[in-house]
Amino acid sequence: MEEEDADEYKEPCNQCAAVDWGISDEGRFYCRSCHNVIERTREVVDMSFTCNTNRISRITRQSRIRKTECGYVWMLCEGFQFILQNQADALLRLGVTPQFKDDVLCQMWRLYLQKSQQGYTKNPIRSLRFRRAALDSDTDVDSAAESVLSSNFTDSGSVLDSSAGSNAESSSDWMGSDRSSAGTSSSWKRSRSLMTMKTTLALIHLALVWSREALTLSDLLRLVKEGHVPYVTAYEELPEEMKLCGPDALLFHVERIPSHRSVHKEAQVLVQYLQLPAFPPIVPEALLHPAPLSLRYLTDANLPDELHRWVCVLMDRAGMADQERHTLDGGSRPVLPRYDLQAAALIIVTMKVMFGLDDHTEWDLSNKTGSHDDIGDLFSFRKWYKLVQAALLDAQQRRNQDIARKQWKGKKLFFTDKRDRLFMTKRRRISEHVQMCLKRLSSCPAAVHYGGPSSFQFCWGDEDGSDGPSLLHTKLDRVVSLSNGFKTPLNLNYWHPPLRPCNPRTCTSHYPSMEPALPRSFVWLLQLFSFILDVEAWYLFDEVLEVERRVFGIRTPQIGQQLETRKWLRTEKTSTTHQPDIFYQN
Repeated sequence: MEEEDADEYKEPCNQCAAVDWGISDEGRFYCRSCHNVIERTREVVDMSFTCNTNRISRITRQSRIRKTECGYVWMLCEGFQFILQNQADALLRLGVTPQFKDDVLCQMWRLYLQKSQQGYTKNPIRSLRFRRAALDSDTDVDSAAESVLSSNFTDSGSVLDSSAGSNAESSSDWMGSDRSSAGTSSSWKRSRSLMTMKTTLALIHLALVWSREALTLSDLLRLVKEGHVPYVTAYEELPEEMKLCGPDALLFHVERIPSHRSVHKEAQVLVQYLQLPAFPPIVPEALLHPAPLSLRYLTDANLPDELHRWVCVLMDRAGMADQERHTLDGGSRPVLPRYDLQAAALIIVTMKVMFGLDDHTEWDLSNKTGSHDDIGDLFSFRKWYKLVQAALLDAQQRRNQDIARKQWKGKKLFFTDKRDRLFMTKRRRISEHVQMCLKRLSSCPAAVHYGGPSSFQFCWGDEDGSDGPSLLHTKLDRVVSLSNGFKTPLNLNYWHPPLRPCNPRTCTSHYPSMEPALPRSFVWLLQLFSFILDVEAWYLFDEVLEVERRVFGIRTPQIGQQLETRKWLRTEKTSTTHQPDIFYQN
């Protein structure tokens, strides 16, 4: 009996982290590994209070198994509904307007349930469902079921059918996905791929675009990576009544943040699947328009504000200032714009026009600027490069350290089979012990102060803790000249890679093969804005090529225009140098 009492205590030892307890003659617990004695004592039961009865009890292994009480079945879409609600509440705490959740995201979620036949239909799909976990004997099943079903996305009514979440089946005492009737049916396979954790981010991104919020897709993914919006450990916030077990629980378990490209592609699929109407127009005053968005990225990159007027001129030349181009319409314009990448690509193309970025022109212009006495008020590419490069290296190092310290595992154990619980518990205990040892051996970084989420990656100014002095108010007088009453760049040539139209279905990015031959200044500028947006360099490079195609009048062909593409390829010029006659300002 003493061994059984010691085996019931599963806490690790404070000295050696082992779980091997014994009971001394005095009734105290001690560790058999390091002989550490703790204050815990064995409880002594006085048998004198036991009444003498003729009842014979049999102690067996099966008598210790707790019987499962009946519970209700909950659908997978209910779990994703709770996760969507928590993600929306996190954005509301960060300053997003309340209409984003109540009027936009809720309506899109209801439309999604109707399109996927999971709700708001006469014959909803009921193939994917979880049985509620075992309840204690003193827990009221009806009250617990009512508390879950009354939890709605909005106060106007339940999104899910009440019958889908209140079907209680007491004939079985196991928990998991009910596949008895639809395990091999096509409807179950179709419904299994309906909703994923990545789709929740895509749905939120569409709701943000509809609400014309200032949060771009890169901002949303940054908030997810920093933990301000629940994603990796979102399943931990599910109610206690909704237990995850079985293979279907893997739908709620993710171990990495999806990329910008994958979430944007998922959002594009949702637009076509939901058949959404035309979005509200993205007017030039909206923060998602390239005009104000490029000004924000110029500030983050510590570039002069005067450069913004040249970006707007290039935007007009490329035909990207029209609000219809940036407004999503499921009928006439079903392509979801990449607002953050477009703004960054416009800045990069403008820098190529102004400074050349051919590893020669930008340094010659810096030499001319440095020969004047009023260098303090003029923008110098060399000074800007040295300042931003030092800040970029420090920011990349901090990001890598944050990723290394990040806990990608939740606090709650996650297992798909009850038989793996002991194994997962032991492995979690070993990992926590190793982390505790590493914390003792390593020193924490000193003077680390986190000021909360921000839309900027860098902080420029004269304050303490900034990344360097600000160059926002410097002038471009030594980079432009006045000719015939118009301001034009001093750079006379503009280089660009071959702007052959590519089919997005068959052609991949050409950046890996072209990167060794590209100028180093251009590659560095790509890496800078790739870090600001937290995207891959090749992904931003493709957007730069798209802007250049629009500037020089080359359009990417749509499907069914292969004949025109072949004709254009035969008549394409081999020269990749153009005169920068696209900029004229009064």
